[in-house]
Amino acid sequence: MAKHIFMIDKRVANAIEATHDIPNGAKLMIGGFGLCGIPENCIAAILQKGITGLTCISNNAGVDDFGIGLLLKTKQVKKMISSYVGENAEFERQLLSGELEVELIPQGTLAERVRAGGAGIPAFFTPAGVGTEVADGKETRVFDGKTYLMERWLRADFSIVKAWKGDTSGNLVYKGTARNFNPMMATAGTITIAEVEELVEVGQLDPNHIHTPGIFVHRIFQGSNYEKRIEQRTISNSVIR
Repeated sequence: MAKHIFMIDKRVANAIEATHDIPNGAKLMIGGFGLCGIPENCIAAILQKGITGLTCISNNAGVDDFGIGLLLKTKQVKKMISSYVGENAEFERQLLSGELEVELIPQGTLAERVRAGGAGIPAFFTPAGVGTEVADGKETRVFDGKTYLMERWLRADFSIVKAWKGDTSGNLVYKGTARNFNPMMATAGTITIAEVEELVEVGQLDPNHIHTPGIFVHRIFQGSNYEKRIEQRTISNSVIR
């Protein structure tokens, strides 16, 4: 007798529905690197809802008029936990004025703290940051004659990620460099929301090509109107003959 496997359908209609229960004061992980692979539709929904007091864990803070920069502009973010924030003048202004709490983390440490959160590892030791301000108040230990710094995992109330393709059960495939922080962040949220450019039925994705298994994803929807903006455009003056 053939066995039938029933997969949970995790589809929601749009970003508004996907983010309906994000409260004021929530801790969010937001995927992307620069403006590459960011969940544009969900950020727009959070902006529209006016959710405030957010702690955002992201590699970057977007730019002044795009990405997380939109939420900074409207003062919806109270704290940023990031690695690189150099493209956002409003972020700099809020940081220097004391309006915004900021925790800057070495990029590799940020990635590992998120990965540890998804793997259920509460702490680990790394040489990055030893002897700097990053180490203030943190435990250090010596292993094999070298000093290491203890770092804690990062987890979030909601992880919001962007993928290229996904199926109705939440399995995700990323494309190129848009993969970046998205797969690890997808594992580290109590609730993970995924927006995708193309949503297909279960069975239409090659299992060998899936980057994030659907077990990590709670809600998924097909996004629209992606700008895919270029953060810095460099154009050569030379003419190719």
